[in-house]
Amino acid sequence: MSNWLVGELGGEMFDWLTSEENDAIGMLKRDHDRVKTLFEQFETAERKAEKQKIAKQAIQELRVHSAIEEELFYPAVREHLKNGVMNEADEEHHVAKLLIAELDAMNADNDHFDAKFTVLAESVRHHIKEEENDMLPKARDLPIDFRALGEKMERRRAELQATGLPPTPEDTMVRKVRTKGPVPEIKPASVIK
Repeated sequence: MSNWLVGELGGEMFDWLTSEENDAIGMLKRDHDRVKTLFEQFETAERKAEKQKIAKQAIQELRVHSAIEEELFYPAVREHLKNGVMNEADEEHHVAKLLIAELDAMNADNDHFDAKFTVLAESVRHHIKEEENDMLPKARDLPIDFRALGEKMERRRAELQATGLPPTPEDTMVRKVRTKGPVPEIKPASVIK
């Protein structure tokens, strides 16, 4: 909502609209919206080069977003929320980071690239839905200064974008597997005797 409109319609009456837009939770929701838009663009893109460009942008967004959540947001809310919610979020991040590491190690010409990115998108959409329907509404009620946390998160985002992201443990794991030769084919249970 524009500052002019807030002023015209009664100022303080609409403070809740503008303050939530600029706090940590609002920031995370904007990140979610950006990455969901990129997933939709990937799904409708027809050219391989276009898909690769969109995937690269989505992966960068996801890497920065997960780093900020894991370093700052999750620790701030974890002590107040049930471990089950937070542990599941950790595991969903781990799965996404594994898929991202595998995508980074792949050539976009690989016939599994699109499928792997689609699985990443599905996994992340599920994670977003759980965060926005469960974790974030619970977090909103916590005694946390989400505006200050959001400012800290924005500073960290700028830092990560300027200096780059360090490799994740998942990146290291995928690189180790890739350098030991081809990954063995996993056969369906019906084929194994």
